[in-house]
Amino acid sequence: MSRASKLTLLGTSLGAVGIVIFVHYSQRAEKIAMHAGVIRDYEQQRLKRERQADFEIQQALEKEYRKVQTVSDSVGPTPQQGSPPR
Repeated sequence: MSRASKLTLLGTSLGAVGIVIFVHYSQRAEKIAMHAGVIRDYEQQRLKRERQADFEIQQALEKEYRKVQTVSDSVGPTPQQGSPPR
């Protein structure tokens, strides 16, 4: 084999090995990133369930308090209809 063919073979072989190694590490990094996304999704779902449970507890408490107490939704006193202002 000539020197040029040996160098060509060496160059293409090293290039192929380099590409295989790059793809391997790229896939590994992508797999880790995807797994981190799954973990983040689980955490978001857990927080959503906790917030929903807290909201339901607050609704139950409000319902219980409304049974016991009279609650007015108005902010301040409203003038009576038909009576002149003072």
